[in-house]
Amino acid sequence: MTGGIAQFDLTGRRALVTGSSRGLGLAMAKALAGAGAELVLNGRDEVALGQAAADLAASGAKVSALAFDVTSPDSVSEAIAHCESQIGPIDILVNNAGKQIRGSLETFSHENFEAILSAHVVSTFSVSKAVAQHMLARGRGKIINICSIMTDHARASIAPYGAAKAAIANLTRGMAADWAPRGLHINAIAPGYFQTDLNRSLLDDPSFDGWVKQRTPMGRWGNPEELGPAAIFLASDASSFVNGHILYVDGAFTATV
Repeated sequence: MTGGIAQFDLTGRRALVTGSSRGLGLAMAKALAGAGAELVLNGRDEVALGQAAADLAASGAKVSALAFDVTSPDSVSEAIAHCESQIGPIDILVNNAGKQIRGSLETFSHENFEAILSAHVVSTFSVSKAVAQHMLARGRGKIINICSIMTDHARASIAPYGAAKAAIANLTRGMAADWAPRGLHINAIAPGYFQTDLNRSLLDDPSFDGWVKQRTPMGRWGNPEELGPAAIFLASDASSFVNGHILYVDGAFTATV
């Protein structure tokens, strides 16, 4: 590659993407592989994870599968240590793992609230901490956290999810404040409404589908592959002076009222 294009080249770098057996995580993993990165996929469903890894390998990507529970600090520590010693150094981390539990806030259980926080906030902290300890020793590394348009907005029935995503946004800024002076780049992507299996019930609801298309200035849902270039940008040298930033990829949803 030459000129500006070379800045987006990820050849020789290894990317760990959590929650990457399907959906947006898999879409970002495919994009990073397309830019030259070696992949380490993560998920708890070993069957789905193995299939995703096999499909990517068949397309020519160099890929490993690493099943571990991002909500368990012990599981995270063991997995990251294994990756660093047996697979290779992690140059790029994408904290994509998460979950959704919908329900009225007045009836939302403490157990489910804690599960949402664990799946998003605790996992982002735990995986980032474990990976950053190695990155800091090397004096370089890229961490990309996944937020949401609910980072700055609210919608009925998903208040705990919005609270978790808002926490990740400020955790991203805090990570940059602590680690940018030591060579790390920590940013986040905030996706809008994308066509994924996780959103299938919303896509199939004519009322909600119509609301998304009307509320989003571009008039449509995002396609998963449209998130990949944002991940490439934040993972590459093209974002060399971007740190502590939340990049919205939402068809102008958050730019309008």
